[in-house]
Amino acid sequence: MAHAKTSYVCLSCRASYKQPYDRTRQRTCPRCAQPLIHAGSAFATPRRRDVAAWRTLTVLLNAGVGFHKSCCGGPGYRPRTLREVRERMAYAQRSGEPIAYALVRRDVG
Repeated sequence: MAHAKTSYVCLSCRASYKQPYDRTRQRTCPRCAQPLIHAGSAFATPRRRDVAAWRTLTVLLNAGVGFHKSCCGGPGYRPRTLREVRERMAYAQRSGEPIAYALVRRDVG
């Protein structure tokens, strides 16, 4: 039986590749030879020219937020704009909550 594929992302090239998941293997970008970041199986790639979406994605992936399927389907809430990211970063700073947790909060108060 074939292994399920998951997404690996190169942030500098703004490219995503679907490959079988292997925890022991470090994947590299075929364009620039930089290491790829494991984004998860529920990842949807933004258009290459959508700079704001890639900036948002960069913050999420560098904070350790992935796009993995949960038991109920999708990965849950993820901010889609830089404004939403800034709101959650400010909340994390105010509340002392870790950034990765604040980024996946639907509501910040």
